[in-house]
Amino acid sequence: MATNRTFTMIKPDAVANGHIGNILAMITNGGFKIVSLKLTQLTIADAQAFYAVHAARPFYGELVEFMSRGPIVAAILEKENAVEDFRVLIGATNPADAAEGTIRKAYATSIGENAVHGSDSDENATIEGAFHFAGREQF
Repeated sequence: MATNRTFTMIKPDAVANGHIGNILAMITNGGFKIVSLKLTQLTIADAQAFYAVHAARPFYGELVEFMSRGPIVAAILEKENAVEDFRVLIGATNPADAAEGTIRKAYATSIGENAVHGSDSDENATIEGAFHFAGREQF
């Protein structure tokens, strides 16, 4: 069953490069309402837990290191068809393949440092949102 919420993180590369405001503007201009938002930093253990689904993949260690190296912005977004529409807005994982007007085309520097995370399913959006936000932090 589709929901109207998704989860995103502005990753350490985009935060360090000063793109928080521009990315949030693209999100809101894309019709999304921000219902939860925080600047935080993942510990290595946090990043390992969040990306546990990728633990057997060769890029897992590099991903954990990257995601824990600096602050991130975590957010829960609301819009009809949120997960699918946000995946379109962020663009392809590889910024070279991302469409013009997408967040990754504008702000990602590589396939590994691709500026933003977006949930890939309604189920994962719920899980990922709950990982970062207590119930009282979700509006």
